Amino acid sequence: MRPELLNPLFTEVRALKGVGPQLGRPLERLGLARVVDLLFHLPTGWTDRRRIDRLEEAVPGDVVTVALTATEYRGGSARGPFRVDAADGGGDHVAIVFFGRNGPGWARKLLPLGEPRIVSGKLDRYGDTLQIVHPDHVLPPDEGAALPEREPVYGLSEGLTGSRLQTLIAAAAERLPTLPEWIEPSLKATRDWPGFTDALRRIHADPADAKARERLAYDEVFANQLAIMLVRQSTRRRRGRPLAGDGRLRAMLRLPYAPTGAQDRAGAEIDGDMAQATPMLRLLQGDVGSGKTLVALRALLTAVEAGAQGALLAPTEILARQHHENLSRMLSGVPVTIAILTGREKGRVRESVLMGLADGSVDILIGTHAIFQDAVRYRSLGLVVVDEQHRFGVAQRLMLAAKAEVPPHLLVMTATPIPRTLTLTTHGEMDVSRLDEMPPGRQPIETRVMSAERLGEVVDGLARHVEAGGQAYWVCPLVEESESSDQAAAEARAETLRLRFGHDRIGLVHGRMKGPDKDAVMAAFAAGDIPVLVATTVIEVGVDVPNATLMIIEGADRFGLAQLHQLRGRVGRGPGRSVCLLLRGSALSETSRARLALMRETNDGFRIAEEDLRLRGAGELLGTRQSGESRFRLATPELLQSLVPAATDDARLLVDRDGGLAGPRGDAARTALYLFERDAGVELLRSG
Repeated sequence: MRPELLNPLFTEVRALKGVGPQLGRPLERLGLARVVDLLFHLPTGWTDRRRIDRLEEAVPGDVVTVALTATEYRGGSARGPFRVDAADGGGDHVAIVFFGRNGPGWARKLLPLGEPRIVSGKLDRYGDTLQIVHPDHVLPPDEGAALPEREPVYGLSEGLTGSRLQTLIAAAAERLPTLPEWIEPSLKATRDWPGFTDALRRIHADPADAKARERLAYDEVFANQLAIMLVRQSTRRRRGRPLAGDGRLRAMLRLPYAPTGAQDRAGAEIDGDMAQATPMLRLLQGDVGSGKTLVALRALLTAVEAGAQGALLAPTEILARQHHENLSRMLSGVPVTIAILTGREKGRVRESVLMGLADGSVDILIGTHAIFQDAVRYRSLGLVVVDEQHRFGVAQRLMLAAKAEVPPHLLVMTATPIPRTLTLTTHGEMDVSRLDEMPPGRQPIETRVMSAERLGEVVDGLARHVEAGGQAYWVCPLVEESESSDQAAAEARAETLRLRFGHDRIGLVHGRMKGPDKDAVMAAFAAGDIPVLVATTVIEVGVDVPNATLMIIEGADRFGLAQLHQLRGRVGRGPGRSVCLLLRGSALSETSRARLALMRETNDGFRIAEEDLRLRGAGELLGTRQSGESRFRLATPELLQSLVPAATDDARLLVDRDGGLAGPRGDAARTALYLFERDAGVELLRSG
């Protein structure tokens, strides 16, 4: 149960005075549904409002606060701006400009002729005239003193102003209870950090307060690391089933190449874990094409050799079917029964699979979430392999493990290379194996950067590629932070390409499509019926179409490195030479330029991941928008990197020395786990 003293923070934001349905909508768009969400919506920056006596003290472009007196009204036609001429104490003039139908009436009310007002806003020059367009504040002189010199800047949504949001955050702060201290006292003293409540109030008052920001980030990282450590401790205490294979089934595999050193090393680590009574919790990290599937298959065969069943969980139906086909092919001639279970299996087929799992005649099951529904009973589930972009949170990983009477061994695979620091924050309860070699024969992908102005040449090149029997992906850019804009860009691009190639030659997939419709297009592309697939970034990680050897990424400068690398990994899966074309805009930032240069230079996903963290930050890298992991709201990527080691050590100290959650500091730490919503692991600990 959540501690009672936190209840005021988890009430709905509509409980605050003045928040009705109209204001609720923009708050909802920002994800601000509860009081705690408002408090954790930290300023992204600040505006310094420089107080001046005379306009001549300021430079155009500055935000200034100055006493002005309105001298004349000008304009105010239906379409034109309304101007208020005003003078400072020395007689210098500035035009205060308002646009819109309500401008004249509003301006006259704010700035009555001949009466001094404190005006704050951005000073600009328009021709020879100084002007302030739509000032941020216009106040009577006696209220001007209350105007802060430094004002926080927040992420906003249409229908919500900065000042309204500030008022709501102040109301939320009034509900802050005094919380017990969970940080180890000597660490808090060494870092000179304020208390949690004090830090939260300070950061909203002065966004430049580095100590307050660091303290809050640390709290969030600490709660994350503690949750992971408690789960690991709990897992280590549970008794699983040792699974040691005799190698007879693995010896029957007919492999297209000798396993790489990295595959053998990872396999040995997995075998060692599975031979223990403590359930395995291992993350297998491997770049696109590094051979994770083979390592997973050998682990599944080890389970079968030891008399247990294995399950492989794929994120989508199309990937589950692809795995089923690939593994069935690799297991040709090996006496193992493999079955598939997705939402599509119905009637007798489904009943047959369920019976086979219950009586043990099905050795390996592949499928989507359907394989963990209540109706699915295993005779002896020994190993669960979670594939690809799931990146289940700690709690979801534990729920999977609860499916068997004896906790099964768990292997989680990811093709997103994660820098070592961040592995601790997302999979810190797991041991990690890395596949850092490529199997022989895997072609490096040639990457070229081209200007979007050469779009005509690119389409001509695509036509030659298709005429030669090739297939291609065309990915449309992230226009802004909304799926609908990506969808619109993809639909528009598909339409222009259909005019050139014909309607039935261009496939389209985007995030708003229904699952079966999307699967049908992907299946047609995989079968070779459609030569060009236009997509938003939803194209499935892991979709394997060896004949697709051309990847065109439009607006490549708008993507993060890790995302570009993932998209590029859709090609280069067959024996043919593959090319990735990155189309860039004309105005490139230094960061975008560095990203595109690195993409051209290397195919090494681990190097790209470390650089991505340095250049951009953790959000995109970890795919937080798609992942099951709790995202970090208070810890920026830079703070995350610097604070993870201390937070991990502090959490370990609490668990090993201070009695875990049972001691006084543990009681405070439990509050932190609930406050930062890392409590799912604790609930599962308690129940099992």
